Amino acid sequence: MLEHGGRLQRAVQRYAIAREEWLDLSSGIAPWPYPIPPIPLDAWARLPETEDGLEEAARAYYHAAQLLPVAGSQAAIQALPTLRPTGRVGILSPCYAEHPYAWRRAGHELIELAEHEVEAALAGLDVLVLVNPNNPTGQRVPRERLLAWHGLLAERGGWLVVDEAFMDTTPHDSVADCAERPGLIVLRSFGKFFGLAGVRLGCVVAPAALLHSLAESLGPWTVNGPTRVLAQACFADQQAHRAQIERCAQASQRLAVVLLNHGLAPSGGCDLFQYVRSEQAAALHEFLARRGILVRLFEQPGAVRLGLPATAADEQRLAQALADYQKETA
Repeated sequence: MLEHGGRLQRAVQRYAIAREEWLDLSSGIAPWPYPIPPIPLDAWARLPETEDGLEEAARAYYHAAQLLPVAGSQAAIQALPTLRPTGRVGILSPCYAEHPYAWRRAGHELIELAEHEVEAALAGLDVLVLVNPNNPTGQRVPRERLLAWHGLLAERGGWLVVDEAFMDTTPHDSVADCAERPGLIVLRSFGKFFGLAGVRLGCVVAPAALLHSLAESLGPWTVNGPTRVLAQACFADQQAHRAQIERCAQASQRLAVVLLNHGLAPSGGCDLFQYVRSEQAAALHEFLARRGILVRLFEQPGAVRLGLPATAADEQRLAQALADYQKETA
């Protein structure tokens, strides 16, 4: 199993700090969960059915012609590499580690690419995979460039796979509205923006034939009934969307200022996290963990990613810990 953020229980055991005393900033999940609507007993008692309103609400939210709800976008990440013959797959690096892991495990040849290397490499690729905004750097590839890359790949039957897990705060940059085009596959994550990662829901936006193949691969009833009810309500609440977008943007900006004020200028980020590259990333991660603050550590290149503090008190606690770190390392 690959390393991910959110492994709070392991930190509790390692550092002997009670779970309720931790400030967990290790994942890029909005720390303000949407309220859970009432769940009818039927949702628990009956097998889930498609086109019960969830798909319609998701299509409207993502501006998509067709899509497939799945049990978290992770399910699609693992299944997609099995749906085409093995070939050469470009990965825009650094990247969410599950993508290269899944393609390599399915027998594909992987090539890691920086953004400026992509166009020269496209002619030799069967698939290009990227996360936009990038995880963990927050870097964004402009929509026009993505669609140009897709056009070149599609001419030869290639795929462009765009993981938009962190796109909800900047929906105008999404290419989900174009994903009826052959070879364009967009993955969307429900839990990060809506603050409900525990329900395990994602959506794949792609041409109808590919969605059919993916559904056949994953099997029936991949999204449970209660999740279908609550997600439909969340997708439809446009007023809450606007409020969440604004709240995330403001919190991310405040987090960037806190980091900058303590000598840790962000190297990247988006409205759900900030990213700091540093040769001392491991030492910073350890320093904060010993004070009950969990952040995400990356080793290559050395960096930490910090999710959004939920409250002013959480921001102040982080700021104080960073001030202590600054004094200790001065």
